[in-house]
Amino acid sequence: MIIKMIKTYKVSGITCAGCQAKIKHLFSSINGVENVEVDLATGNTQVQLAQHIDKEVFREILKPFPKYQIIDEVIDVPKPKAETRIEEESAKSWLVTYKPILLIFGYISLISLIVSNLSGSFDLMLMMRVFMAGFFLVFSFFKMLNLEGFAESYAMYDVIAKKVKAWGYVYAFVELGLGLALLLHFQPVITHWVTLVVMSVSIIGVLQSVLNKRKIRCACLGAVFNLPMSTITIIEDALMIGMSAAMLVLMY
Repeated sequence: MIIKMIKTYKVSGITCAGCQAKIKHLFSSINGVENVEVDLATGNTQVQLAQHIDKEVFREILKPFPKYQIIDEVIDVPKPKAETRIEEESAKSWLVTYKPILLIFGYISLISLIVSNLSGSFDLMLMMRVFMAGFFLVFSFFKMLNLEGFAESYAMYDVIAKKVKAWGYVYAFVELGLGLALLLHFQPVITHWVTLVVMSVSIIGVLQSVLNKRKIRCACLGAVFNLPMSTITIIEDALMIGMSAAMLVLMY
């Protein structure tokens, strides 16, 4: 049986999903921290450790952000891994966990198929273009609902957002722009090349996180849904890369 050290801190100043993502990002950056779960309602922050880490280390990383203060701590309690919140989350059924994204893909796929058959014969190019437009517009919508929360979550794994936080804010608008460009069939060659480059860069951080088995939130639907990073995220990005590449090939 694998035993993990669990610490729970009560952190003040956590008032929104952006704060939640910020604390998770800061604590996760500490060497020896394997997973962080932040309860938005109470501020209770559960930290899973591979080794003992003194509370002062966590206080130190919060110093540049005086809004957040550790005001209480539960004494270290080693628990079987199966009893941790991480395992409780993973015990959920796959369908329940990914229901939001499955519904979105289902709706977009249905609309794409209907539109591509309106002329009486199936139009593959139109189907892919409508699907990609729907994908970017819907996903950018959820990111816009809490732009700060998305940017904080995205900075936890994206290779660019880690270094330039502003990219998280810009990325949501890039998705919106790509969605509109695809819908309006505006400069298709440029649009597909931009899509190919942007999504290829985006998938790097996703692959690194999944291959390293990091237990972090996927920011694909912003901070609205608590979706775990998984192979589903890889499939999303790979699908957009594949479709944009196919569209470029078919156009020549």
